[in-house]
Amino acid sequence: MAGETILIVEDSPTERALIQTALQSSGFRLLTAADGDEAMAKIQTERPSLVLLDVVLPGQNGFQLCRQLKTAAETKAIKVVMLTSKNQDSDRFWGLKQGADDYVTKPFDANSLLATLRRQLAAA
Repeated sequence: MAGETILIVEDSPTERALIQTALQSSGFRLLTAADGDEAMAKIQTERPSLVLLDVVLPGQNGFQLCRQLKTAAETKAIKVVMLTSKNQDSDRFWGLKQGADDYVTKPFDANSLLATLRRQLAAA
């Protein structure tokens, strides 16, 4: 599991830095993207094991990107964990309905987030 690649898709530089800091000693290879277009380009070239995906993004939102990943044959096996401030039950329901493997809300606990990522990667 260590050494696997995680793509962090987060438009806020501050949030992106917080997530990277929380995961930096985990042994994962971390990549970042600020929007859906950049994320898709990195997914095509880097083939991450897991995408940590915000919902609120410029352009294509996280729900749309998740649905795109999970319906395409070449990317449907990539684990998707939504990490978002959208914390309503309906948001969680919609994220999971789009194919997300898990749904975590902000503010997040670093240990819980890491446990979620490890659990998803172990299930792959």
